[in-house]
Amino acid sequence: MPNNSFPGWDMFVNGKSFDALQLATRTLWDVKTDDFDKHSPHSQKFFIKMKLGELQREKRLAEACGYDFIVGVRSEAHKTALNRADPTLKVAFMDWC
Repeated sequence: MPNNSFPGWDMFVNGKSFDALQLATRTLWDVKTDDFDKHSPHSQKFFIKMKLGELQREKRLAEACGYDFIVGVRSEAHKTALNRADPTLKVAFMDWC
């Protein structure tokens, strides 16, 4: 994660471990490294449905402590699916990994 203030470590904030913290922007990240594009459309919908509640919870926990929250994904299709499911989530396509 670029600009991760603690590379190689999870950040435990408000009872939850996050994948990265960028202190300069007060941003917590959850990174999804799934091969989303390789799954069938049915499996993709199921995956989004199963993960969405936890991502929304992580967003609330981060914001309650004054942090921004971003979900990092490895494909544009995954980003699009998450944005459709919840337009309030900030989702970043991680083209660097």
